[in-house]
Amino acid sequence: MIVNTDFDEIKRGAEEILPETQFKERLESGKPLRVKAGFDPTAPDLHLGHTVLINKLKVLQDLGHDVIFLIGDFTGLIGDPTGRNATRPPLTLEQVAQNAETYQSQVFKILDPQRTTVAFNSTWMNELGAAGLIKLAATHTVARMLERDDFAKRFKAELPIAIHEFLYPLVQGYDSVALRADLELGGTDQKFNLLMGRELQKHFGQPPQTILTMPLLEGTDGINKMSKSQNNYIGINEAPSDQFGKLMSISDELMWRYYELLSFSSLSSIANYRKEVAEGRNPRDIKVLLAQEIVARFHGLAAAKQALEDFESRFRHGGVPENLVEIDIVVGEMGLAIPQVMKQTHLVESTSEAIRLIHNNGVKFNGEPVLDKSFLFLSGMVGIIQVGKRKFAKVKCL
Repeated sequence: MIVNTDFDEIKRGAEEILPETQFKERLESGKPLRVKAGFDPTAPDLHLGHTVLINKLKVLQDLGHDVIFLIGDFTGLIGDPTGRNATRPPLTLEQVAQNAETYQSQVFKILDPQRTTVAFNSTWMNELGAAGLIKLAATHTVARMLERDDFAKRFKAELPIAIHEFLYPLVQGYDSVALRADLELGGTDQKFNLLMGRELQKHFGQPPQTILTMPLLEGTDGINKMSKSQNNYIGINEAPSDQFGKLMSISDELMWRYYELLSFSSLSSIANYRKEVAEGRNPRDIKVLLAQEIVARFHGLAAAKQALEDFESRFRHGGVPENLVEIDIVVGEMGLAIPQVMKQTHLVESTSEAIRLIHNNGVKFNGEPVLDKSFLFLSGMVGIIQVGKRKFAKVKCL
């Protein structure tokens, strides 16, 4: 029988468990649960936002449950419409296959490969065929699909919704039927799809799965969901020094969120860290422990130790790296606005990213916040532009 501490660890950081009573009953039965989480291989690399679910799979695996890491090579061809205001561009079979291969190598840095079942939903969807897919589509109405928030918003705004996008929740739900899942994990944005699995299992005469939703992890900016498009992500395959530096750049407040969702430190340890900070300990010390834990997870203890040494050797004077190379920028007689300067110094990839960072109070010049995107650099100016806590450029304006 499950003990309360196990349930507390399973529920840690979770947004919802539905229905919670049913979930507890299944845990107390002592029978290992079939736990499923699906990932569409739409990009070659995973980031720490993805590992929120994978970490929860690890917790359940360590408690003796049967973990199924589902690679959505079929759903990846459809494209998940969740949170989208436009139809996703389709991926080729070759792209999906290549990305799926990299997912397996990355996920086993967290999960035990000997105790993890890797499944591909093309296995049963190809067998289901066109006739089976039509029968599956007949189980739900268009009105039911339009109850989904992102579809409803697009319909109201008269934005196109492709027919194949309605198939996505049905296929994800059918995955639960094919795998006879007892529990499915997903982000809060996946709730509609997860509940679809329950409905389809009932339709096919199976006990309906329970669902556990996890919050979406904020990126290093502390505002937007972690994603490559926002350039606020920390990749699993990034170099140890880059991972370490990005983790040290997050705010002290966001650090606790990362501890809750990314760390395997015990709840009691985290509570103790909070107590120490409240009593005056520098939160930087606690952040170092988090950064070392995560770098060690993906690169090993030696790499984590070296990343700390590198970080401390580079950031010794008010956070500004030593031996910062001066960059000459031609600003002309009229001067040059800071978004263009930031792009030329490679602090950002685009001026729109620079404007967003300025709007979010993420840019400083010579230690002072830059609050106006029209801030001009004039000939003769020399100083240091800082983006976040770890990106710097020393500029000389010509």
